[in-house]
Amino acid sequence: MKKPNTAADIPEIRTGQSIDLLKELHILTRDGKLNQDTRRKLKQVYHLYQFIEPLLDGVQTLVDHGAGKSYLGFILYDLYFKSREAGEIIGIETRTELVDRSRDLAARLDFPRMRFLACTVEDSFDSAELPAIVDVVTALHACNTATDDAIRFALGKQAQHIVLVPCCQAEVSAAMRARKNESLGKTPLSELWRHPIHTRELGSHLTNVLRCLLLESHGYDVTVTELVGWEHSMKNELIIASIRGKPRKNARERAEAILHEFNIEELAPRFTY
Repeated sequence: MKKPNTAADIPEIRTGQSIDLLKELHILTRDGKLNQDTRRKLKQVYHLYQFIEPLLDGVQTLVDHGAGKSYLGFILYDLYFKSREAGEIIGIETRTELVDRSRDLAARLDFPRMRFLACTVEDSFDSAELPAIVDVVTALHACNTATDDAIRFALGKQAQHIVLVPCCQAEVSAAMRARKNESLGKTPLSELWRHPIHTRELGSHLTNVLRCLLLESHGYDVTVTELVGWEHSMKNELIIASIRGKPRKNARERAEAILHEFNIEELAPRFTY
């Protein structure tokens, strides 16, 4: 009988990793092999982990918003929390079928310090199933304003670290589009978003700039980098914020000035609280 593959059989896989998990994530094929596509996916997983791992020392609670199938949570647990006696991961997802699937997988893998809640980010703010303070908040590919909700949650829970990979971002673009004719008469800068494709792309960029300023205004140091190469995804901006306790004095004023310049001041409640 053929011996089942172990992590030691595949040099690219780190010692102690769960083969069953890697198959579930489609990083390993059904027969426990790596092909060209899955090898690239594994490389991307390790690339993301190298950004998050330094933030996990002493962490008691990590909350993952918009968890989906909770791939990020499972990878973090497998690579980091599994070998430690403390620390839990809580996945928040609105789709109950995905929450049920994650609960089943955590039980099969014997990952006891993983929990999953079926609710919106907004509902989680006051959930009795969450602690008053959490250490790390993540939100990867949370669409449109869900990323902003995750930021608000993190600020309310006094998170030490916040890790964001924003996805589709339509709210700012929609506000710019609605007032485009008015803006064209106010400032030559409106040429930056006169064409629809520029409105979409500039709106997405502005959204993340305003998010960074909001975090800095609450005392976080912010680093922005790319998660993967552009050849893999256009939605690859990685924002990492760590509390330092000293707010950047002019961050809120800069955000307000940007909202004024781009004629979208109605969005101030989202970005300047």
